[in-house]
Amino acid sequence: MNAVVVAVVVMLLLSVLRINVVFSLVIGAVAGGITAGMSLDDTLIAFVEGLGGGAEVALSYGMLGGLAIAISKTGISELLVVTILKLVQRKGDSQKRGLVKALLFFVILLMSIFSQNLIPIHIAFIPLLIPPIIKILNMLEIDRRLIACILAFGLITPYMSLPFGFGLVYQGIVADNISAAGLEITKSDVYGPMLIPALGMVVGLVVAFFIFRKPRKYEDRQVETEINVTIKKKNVVYTVIALIAAVIVQIPSIVPLTSGSMFFGALVGVLILYITGALKWSEADQVLTDGMRLMAFIGLVMIASSGFASVVTATGHVEQLVDAANNILGDNKGLAVLIMLLIGLLIDMGIGSSFATIPIIAAIFVPIGLEFGLSTAAIITLIGTAGALGDAGSPASDSTLGPTAGLNVDGQHDHIRDTCIPTFFIFNIPLIIFGWAAVMFFS
Repeated sequence: MNAVVVAVVVMLLLSVLRINVVFSLVIGAVAGGITAGMSLDDTLIAFVEGLGGGAEVALSYGMLGGLAIAISKTGISELLVVTILKLVQRKGDSQKRGLVKALLFFVILLMSIFSQNLIPIHIAFIPLLIPPIIKILNMLEIDRRLIACILAFGLITPYMSLPFGFGLVYQGIVADNISAAGLEITKSDVYGPMLIPALGMVVGLVVAFFIFRKPRKYEDRQVETEINVTIKKKNVVYTVIALIAAVIVQIPSIVPLTSGSMFFGALVGVLILYITGALKWSEADQVLTDGMRLMAFIGLVMIASSGFASVVTATGHVEQLVDAANNILGDNKGLAVLIMLLIGLLIDMGIGSSFATIPIIAAIFVPIGLEFGLSTAAIITLIGTAGALGDAGSPASDSTLGPTAGLNVDGQHDHIRDTCIPTFFIFNIPLIIFGWAAVMFFS
């Protein structure tokens, strides 16, 4: 039996059974190593040696969490919420319901996109933005499944397609793991090819607006939405400066010494907030600790997935899998690409992290892609798309957990029925279609 298949299946089954993802990755790696005839010691050594591959990403996530908490303490996110509520309430008469809806949709979409790139606070904005507008959503009878789709789109599409913030982290993971699997590329190579699959997400969002356009009634229940942070204008200005600096530092052509690192971008942003006095030096330790705690689990999953990929490579069974794929599929490149995309979907659905899926699939897909004669751009698109598939719809993904946390504040939004199932079908189907078409176009 192929050790790679055993490792992936064991990891997926344990994840589906709600075993902690980190434990599932470790146990899956051990099962794969033993299946390949490796001793337990050799398997664990290979796993430990691979852990360093996820260290930079985990560190970036920790610093990014620190920046997110630092931003939240300046009051800029609360200022945005207050401004939004004033605009909505000002236009809240019955004759302008359409305009109010459009404004709400636009603001939610914009904030979710910004949370991944321009103001990289990830899902931390959702508890600030969504509960205060729940009453307005109920008054307008807006289907919350549509809001879940808007949020999921904004949380996923930017990191797939834009080389800033989480996008820089994701594209860096894609580049590093493809290079580690034997095909040398850089971060800048990932940006262009991923724009085509991102169009599939756009199509999915348009479909969501059509499917969930009908009014849906909810009970008007009391929700606690009090905002207590004091907002100072100078702190808002300093925060904007810090965010601009954090983005600029991520551009290698402007600051080549940082190599486009999200870690250094977040570090510069945090330092500016402290130097300008927007945040107190006495709060530094607590802010960074809270931020690391916010992103700690994701970082651990990244590190464990790198160890998993290391064991998969060490088994030597990747080559066997490539040969088996060749024998079964022959020269049917289109079917091979579709199967690999579906494998990526299954893995991401199981572990709930696109970022952690990349190290697992890259070690397998790069040699298979090369064997089928795929070009570099096609392999980048294949792995980038396969990694993102399943983020929408996975019960364990931040892209579904975050929206549910905000929309279910009054107990009227089910995580599986109202977030996971709608986002799964709305986004994964067009993403598979556009991703497959892009791979075939580049090949």
